[in-house]
Amino acid sequence: MSHTRGSDARTLPMPDLQNSFPGPFATSPYANAIEEQTTHWLQTFPLTGSPGEAKALCNITAQGVARVLPTADQDSVFLCADLFLWLTAFDDTHGETEGSRDTTRLVRRISHCVHLLAGHDEPAADDDACVAALRELLHRFRERATPTQYLRLTAHLRDNLFGILWEAHHLDRLDQVTLSDYYAMRPHTVFVRTVMTSTEVGLGYELTDNQRASPAVRELEKAVADLAGWINDLASYAKETDRGGQTPLSLPTLLIRHHECNLEEAFHLASRMCEHQASTARLRITELTADSTNALANHARAMEAVAASYVWHIGHARYKH
Repeated sequence: MSHTRGSDARTLPMPDLQNSFPGPFATSPYANAIEEQTTHWLQTFPLTGSPGEAKALCNITAQGVARVLPTADQDSVFLCADLFLWLTAFDDTHGETEGSRDTTRLVRRISHCVHLLAGHDEPAADDDACVAALRELLHRFRERATPTQYLRLTAHLRDNLFGILWEAHHLDRLDQVTLSDYYAMRPHTVFVRTVMTSTEVGLGYELTDNQRASPAVRELEKAVADLAGWINDLASYAKETDRGGQTPLSLPTLLIRHHECNLEEAFHLASRMCEHQASTARLRITELTADSTNALANHARAMEAVAASYVWHIGHARYKH
């Protein structure tokens, strides 16, 4: 674990992922166009509080999705970028900012979204930009996804919304969250399963039920999902604690309590966990791409790109300032 991250007087260890995901990562030729598209989309659906926040969010979204879908067509990367932008803006504005202060209001917002996800897409007089944007996104996904892909996507979006509510509810109740709770919920709060599903839509392939249930695919997806959430926790910890607020609901916090260790020891342990999941993902990617022409190989390469995007994310200014 040779990489380090400073936090006040501490130098905190970060996972060394060079052997598993060395980079530089393939990037879509539409990266700049994605940023322009998301900027325009936020002008149509104002989901963030300030121009500065919108600019930063569009930049990290565009560059991240450009690495998730380096070979996809322009319409696909635009659609997936707008979806990830919506999720992140909803979490930033309604989950993290106001959710812990007014959970009732967050429940009401989520209920409108769940109503849409259930297929009730008639506009209402009290629809805000968030609901209107989700309605537009779902319409675009219905046009591109197969029926099964669409059902999987909306199911994962419900999981995301529940995860945002779960996190807001527990922000001042950290003692009620166990490690097993957190391991189960973190993929939903980092949106990685939704990114995986939208990638399948964007790349135009679909696994059979038997392929999706195979041990290799399940282990690969779990490894990528865990890695995405855990490296995000490590990368954002210094920024979250520098705010002088409450202790974040994150992997280091729970490891400190569970193992009765200090922060540096928790980072060492979390870094080893990340490295293990990265190695597991790489082994399964190698296995599944041995036959480079089938759907399993396509899926493995897609999961590789998802992991690469999350690895790239942790170096972005969003997690440092």
